[in-house]
Amino acid sequence: MIGRLNHVAIAVPDLEAASAQYRDALGAKVGPPQDEPDHGVTVVFIELPNTKIELLYPLGEDSPINGFLEKNPSGGIHHVCYEVDDILAARDHLKATGARVLGSGEPKIGAHGKPVLFLHPKDFNGCLVELEQV
Repeated sequence: MIGRLNHVAIAVPDLEAASAQYRDALGAKVGPPQDEPDHGVTVVFIELPNTKIELLYPLGEDSPINGFLEKNPSGGIHHVCYEVDDILAARDHLKATGARVLGSGEPKIGAHGKPVLFLHPKDFNGCLVELEQV
């Protein structure tokens, strides 16, 4: 059901410093900051030959990233995103197997302009999983 790895998301306490580190120290192609108010984050995508890194920074006081950064002040891996062909079929299959879909269970539009869902980390070995329809 899942396809390729779309991205690994890293929550960061300083978006400009993290972007500069990937650009200057690692020589990566770093995109511009992009506010995602529906998700409470500002994101920067780093393009790699085989996938992307998504830097996450809180957007507003109610950002879900705030709690993560309180527990991990230096930042850290927040989630992995896998591609799926049909997000509703994937959701229904996962629910039937006992996996918990976060939020209302209805897809939201993600940073790439495509439908996304998140799966509870306790159901996936402590890892928050994002599914993105491609």
